[in-house]
Amino acid sequence: MSTTQSDRLRGLVEPLVHAKDLDLEEIEVSRAGRRGLLRIVVDSDEGVELDACAELSRAISEKLDETEAMGEGEYVLEVSSPGADRPLTQHRHYVRATGRLVKLQLSVDGADEELVARILAVDEKGLDLEVPGVKGRKSTARRVEFADVVKARVEIEFNRKDKKEEEA
Repeated sequence: MSTTQSDRLRGLVEPLVHAKDLDLEEIEVSRAGRRGLLRIVVDSDEGVELDACAELSRAISEKLDETEAMGEGEYVLEVSSPGADRPLTQHRHYVRATGRLVKLQLSVDGADEELVARILAVDEKGLDLEVPGVKGRKSTARRVEFADVVKARVEIEFNRKDKKEEEA
């Protein structure tokens, strides 16, 4: 997608996304055969409900039809929330992942390290983590600076208690 098309789409879509109290995470335009594919990913601190995606999809579709920003050809519009195991790339992603298990690829003083830990707290400079103990050992606390994080992704936990369950 050209930068001008990307900027134009972002300019059209972002106000609609913010009007629904959501964050615009990604805009991707690609080809699917003869049709174009416009994929828009949105998120919020509380997550995104399916109904919110459907309402936003209708609003974006109307706006795109008014402006012909996608050209005259056919296109498919997808509006969704990020996947559960999406990469953590911005500060707000780490904040939203507080309490979750994450897999981190680190580069500390030139040494590469992979770490799986639970995010306990996030501040402007880094993360406070709880590293699970191995073979019956107690978990340990660890501090990781954002500057040392090469890559981060939420790990899916099938036996993790949901926040609503914990509050009940």
